[in-house]
Amino acid sequence: MRRRALISAFLLAIVSAGPAHAVDPLYETKLIRLAEILGSVHSLRNLCGEKSSQWRDRMDSLLAAENPDPARRARLVASFNRGYRTFTETYTTCTSQAIAAIDRYQTEGERLSSEIISGYGN
Repeated sequence: MRRRALISAFLLAIVSAGPAHAVDPLYETKLIRLAEILGSVHSLRNLCGEKSSQWRDRMDSLLAAENPDPARRARLVASFNRGYRTFTETYTTCTSQAIAAIDRYQTEGERLSSEIISGYGN
C-alpha cells in the first residue's frame, strides 16, 4: 500500500510539473554570448561613426536561422539588448578603448561563429 502511494505521488508530481519544453541546443551558451557581442558591436560601431544597421541585421539573420520558440527568442533578444545597453551606458564618445573593444568583440564573435558552425553546423 505504501509503495502505491509513493508511485502515485511520483506520477502526480510528474504530471503537475507542467508541459515539456524543447531542449536548448548544445551551443546555446555560445549563441547567447554571440547575440550579446552583436549588440555590443552594434552600439560601439555606431558610436564610432558607422551609421548602419549591419549588426542588428546580423542578429535578425541569426534569429531567422534559429527560428527559436518565443522564450528562447526572448533570451537571445535580451542578450543582444544587454550588450547594446552596456556600451551605450559606458561610452558617450568614440575613444581608443571603444575601438579596442570593437576589435576584441569582433574577434570573439568570429571565433564563436566558427565554433558553432564547425561543431554544430550542417
